[in-house]
Amino acid sequence: MFAIGFVGPSGVGKTTLMEKVLARLKSRGRRVSAVKSAHHTVDVDRPGKDSYRYRTAGAQEVLLVAPGRWALMRETAVEPTLQEALALLSPVDIVLVEGYKSEEGLPRILVHRSGLSTDPLTYLTSEVVAIATDDAQLTIPAGVQRLDLNNPGAVANFIVGLKANCDHI
Repeated sequence: MFAIGFVGPSGVGKTTLMEKVLARLKSRGRRVSAVKSAHHTVDVDRPGKDSYRYRTAGAQEVLLVAPGRWALMRETAVEPTLQEALALLSPVDIVLVEGYKSEEGLPRILVHRSGLSTDPLTYLTSEVVAIATDDAQLTIPAGVQRLDLNNPGAVANFIVGLKANCDHI
């Protein structure tokens, strides 16, 4: 599976951009999944629900099944690596990844919104292949593509092109 990451400081709009790009890719017939790594404990289960009761009683895994959707909750001692997380997904054309910024080997789009005090280039690594920004004054390093933050269709086009180049390697 082809995966591409979105990185940048909190509040810059990574999730919003990913959401819009995902919708564009889906509308073009691509099968797309998303992976979000949180920096804090997340609980998708609520106290009082049966699945919560099973999990807190000690179940290693709880599979919640409903018409049209299912969710597997697994208790772990450590967060899975990106490769382990990707292996849990069904095969798709493209996986959009938010987080996992310390994992290597993943092409990334750096998201930068003008007016933020954070220097976007502090997030620049050798894996950043593009910067999605609305800041016309931002100097983009050589070899890194400038993308319009407000044009998710163009970002989707870039991802499709990048995937096509990777498929031929």
